Amino acid sequence: MKKTLEELEAKIKEVLKEKEIIVSSVTYEKNSGNYNVLCIELDKVGGIDLDTIVDATNIINPIVDEYDFTDDSYILDVVSKERGVENE
Repeated sequence: MKKTLEELEAKIKEVLKEKEIIVSSVTYEKNSGNYNVLCIELDKVGGIDLDTIVDATNIINPIVDEYDFTDDSYILDVVSKERGVENE
C-alpha cells in the first residue's frame, strides 16, 4: 500500500523537528519541463543555510524512499523557504 503525501510530510516534520528545521511545505506536481517534482521547502529560525539544506536532504532522502508514495519517477527538490521582498 502506498503511503500518502500527508503521511510523508508528517514523518519528515517529526524527524527534522529534532534539528530545529521547519518544514514549510511539501508538494508534488509536474513542473514546466513535464517532470514530476517532490518539493520540500524548509526554514529555520534565523534563516537556513546551504549546509543545513544538504544535511536535511541526507535525512529526507531515505524517508522518501521508504514511503514510496508513487509509482511515477520524480525529482526530489529540497529548498529553502523563499523570503518575500520588503517594500522600502
